[in-house]
Parts: sequence; C-alpha cells; structure tokens
Amino acid sequence: MTARFDQASAEAAEARGDWATAIALVSEFAECYSRDPYRHNAHLWHMDLLAKAGLLRELVDRAEMDVHARRHLDRFLYEEGHDGVLRERAQRGDKTALYLLVRLLHDRGGPAAAMQAIADIDVNDTYAIKLALRSQSNW
Repeated sequence: MTARFDQASAEAAEARGDWATAIALVSEFAECYSRDPYRHNAHLWHMDLLAKAGLLRELVDRAEMDVHARRHLDRFLYEEGHDGVLRERAQRGDKTALYLLVRLLHDRGGPAAAMQAIADIDVNDTYAIKLALRSQSNW
C-alpha cells in the first residue's frame, strides 16, 4: 500500500501562495527516484515549489546532486531571462542550461546570437546548433 500525505492541504497552501506550508507538507513526503510514484511526483512538486517560492539558493544547493533541482533551476533562470547565469552554468557543463540559453538568445536576437553562444561554449554540440537554427514556431 502506498503511503499518502495531505495533498489537498498542500495544494490549498500553494494556491494561496503559502510557500512555507506547501513546501513543508510536500517535502516531508517527497523522495527522489522513489519506487513509489506518489513520492517521486511529490519530489518533482517540491522542486517546483522551491522555484515558485524563489528559494534559488536551496535549488542551487540541491542542483549539485539532484537532476530535478538542476532542471527546475535552469527553467526558472530561462523564464526570468537570466542569460548570464545560464551562460555560467552552461560553461560548467550543464547541457540543459546551454539549450535554454540558446533558446533565450534565439528569442531575443535570432539565430546569430544563439550561434555565438554555442561558439563560445561548445561549438561541437550538434543539438544546440539544431536549436539555434530552428524557427521560433518550431519550439
């Protein structure tokens, strides 16, 4: 039998922007790569709540060892337009950050801007090049 938690209370706290309560309820149940799908989904939700709450330091700390935290952090940086931080992360080998940086720069300055970032970071990344050359309607 799968253990459960008070999901309704966590959803209500999230809906009213009570991040501390939502995070406390979800994080207590969350487990990365759990065999229990409810716990794994709670882990993904937990990472999403951290991003929504603006708890970037916690996401950064978790991103060192947790791919889900890394992806949520990169997505948050993309959505907020933080190209400089995405560039730093991409230069340290974070492929998700590179691909989101390419998309962000493409949206802002077209394929040339995206291709320049690829030339600066990893000229051999064929997927990044494909992203840079896509039209915006194909995202």
